Amino acid sequence: MTIKTNGKMALVIGATGGVGGAIAARLVQDGWQIKALNRDPESAARRAPLKGLTWVKGDAMDAASVLAAAVGVSLIVHGANPPGYKNWKGTALPMLESSIAAALAHDARLFFPGTVYNYGPDAGAAVAEDAPQNPKTRKGAIRVAMERRLVESGVKTLILRMGDFFGSASAGNSWFAQGLITPGRVPRSVTYPGPHDVGHAWGYLPDVAEAAVRLIAREGELGRFEAFHFGGHWLAPGVEMANAIRRVLGIPNAPIRRLPWWAIRLIAPFNETMREMLEMRYLWQRPLRLTNAKLVRFLGAEPHTPLDMAVAATLKTLGSLPMQEGEKAGPALRAA
Repeated sequence: MTIKTNGKMALVIGATGGVGGAIAARLVQDGWQIKALNRDPESAARRAPLKGLTWVKGDAMDAASVLAAAVGVSLIVHGANPPGYKNWKGTALPMLESSIAAALAHDARLFFPGTVYNYGPDAGAAVAEDAPQNPKTRKGAIRVAMERRLVESGVKTLILRMGDFFGSASAGNSWFAQGLITPGRVPRSVTYPGPHDVGHAWGYLPDVAEAAVRLIAREGELGRFEAFHFGGHWLAPGVEMANAIRRVLGIPNAPIRRLPWWAIRLIAPFNETMREMLEMRYLWQRPLRLTNAKLVRFLGAEPHTPLDMAVAATLKTLGSLPMQEGEKAGPALRAA
């Protein structure tokens, strides 16, 4: 029996992650059939129990399995990232090559979530889509190479670039979950990684996913290669994110502690994740704001959840919001 998809079948690579999971869930709401690629589908289904997904066994590093999984799709969401910042050089480009080959073979649009890693100091404080990409870091150079490869391949590409993301229990690699609070615990203090007065860009994942799906729905109006910047929550001063956490928790006078960069520096020579975190410190030391004029012109408005509402939802999904009377503890809170 042939399943009628009306062209709305997608392959999501990285559905257990923050960005991939959020976009997969929003696509399901929009009537898409989703195939989610994972090396261990049963385990993935337990870790990311998203409704409406069909888990498919495969490895993003194996072009043949990605190609087979992409049969019948018109969209490939490439949300794969090396976990814990590890081995970007050895895995990021090969995984993308698998998605490019599958998208070209099946004439599918490839959605690629962009980052601010691409930009160096010469990009300025307010960054549009045509800003120069001259990064000073290893991960930034890899991200630039990935986007250059997308252009060179000729694959139909849609990039939506955002700042640091928050808003999902699956976003384990996020600064919100790893740098500001401890998931599974109700905070008594908040950590902040940068100078309080330096602005910082955040992307709330449900808003990012909403914007992504609205763009995808207008496939006929997109060029072969399209890139949009998502403004999200631009917080100046940047410490406003810590203040929002304190407001939501009802502890407005709780301490805001500094991230111990000195300890990260000591560990970095022996720990790849710490070394990569240290490399990205510059994003906390100077402002880098993504300007979203192109996105607003195209969509009419950018999806935007008020900050405190977004922070409250994020803390709840991470098991870091006090339970209400009669509410049962989720897995994250029980594990604390």
